[in-house]
Amino acid sequence: MAVPVVSARHDVGRLIFASPIMSLNGRISCQDCHLDQFGSADGLPNAIGVGGEGAGAARLHSGGRILPRNVLPFWGRGSRGFDTFFWDGRVQLVDGHVVSQFGVHAPSTDPMIVAAHLPSVEVREMVTDTPQIREGLMSEDVGAAASIQSTLASRFAADPAIGPKLAAAYGLPRDRVSFREVTDALASFIRFNFRIRPTRFERFVHDGGPLSRREMAGGVLFYGRGRCAACHGGPYFSDMKFHSVAFPQAGFGKNGFGVDEGRYNTTLNPKDRFLFRTPPLYNVAKTAPYSHSGSVVRLEDAIVAHFDPLRLVDTREMTVRERSDLYARLGTASRETLPSALTDEEVRQLAAFLRTLSF
Repeated sequence: MAVPVVSARHDVGRLIFASPIMSLNGRISCQDCHLDQFGSADGLPNAIGVGGEGAGAARLHSGGRILPRNVLPFWGRGSRGFDTFFWDGRVQLVDGHVVSQFGVHAPSTDPMIVAAHLPSVEVREMVTDTPQIREGLMSEDVGAAASIQSTLASRFAADPAIGPKLAAAYGLPRDRVSFREVTDALASFIRFNFRIRPTRFERFVHDGGPLSRREMAGGVLFYGRGRCAACHGGPYFSDMKFHSVAFPQAGFGKNGFGVDEGRYNTTLNPKDRFLFRTPPLYNVAKTAPYSHSGSVVRLEDAIVAHFDPLRLVDTREMTVRERSDLYARLGTASRETLPSALTDEEVRQLAAFLRTLSF
């Protein structure tokens, strides 16, 4: 499944991944939110962007800008067939063409590289939200993004540690390095460093490796009565399509006021309200909390949300707005292929099976 990468580009991509040069004025790197100790996520419900410091709880209390969605891990990103990115699929390969916020001006025919362009121009993620930014660079014109990215490319080219390696990796003089080379190197690193490795489940399937009775029972549920494989199938345990699960909504949400309308924000199609891309399951046991808003801490509760979501909320403690939003999400979720009602022991069995997908 892995896409071959050029070692020199992967090596300089590693430096770019860890460099705060990627942020225009926020001094934040990709690595600040994609940490090994959290399975390449950040261990927080909602991401903390510019201004954040530290990791885990320390970052949460650092005063950084809170983003409305949970950080997605990187495992398998950009490998063969992994061509739908972000919770809402805002970058996607459709019939051989990249569909994205760039419209007809997509900077690459590779969706992974297009996806790598976006965080650098996301306000509060890697760009500080200031009056100057709002007045000078916040617009619907991709030219504003190009202006920021041209500045970042010049900074990378001028950096004494990164510039020479970046130019050499692409056979260019340093003054000809563009953001296209920066994101290509970054994508090369992500593809290589977060490639899929063998799991205990894979060794069980191909080599007869050991699984416990509980793990095997969970696997039978996953592919059987639990109906998990209906959406979490394929080489990445994801159909790369969009579905609704009535997870609790944490944080202010992408649409504000504690609401996140998911895929609708990308397509503006009312049928897409509250739909999110099926998350791949590799290393899922290491990437809590779960859901688009990071509202569920335990893997077992993430499973429960698929068939008994009301168990996870107390409607008496919710505002009228929160209940109204919940009712709308429940209606959308009820039209999905739902698993049969599971006992607590069956939920534990499924969670045990999911833990065999770690490496």
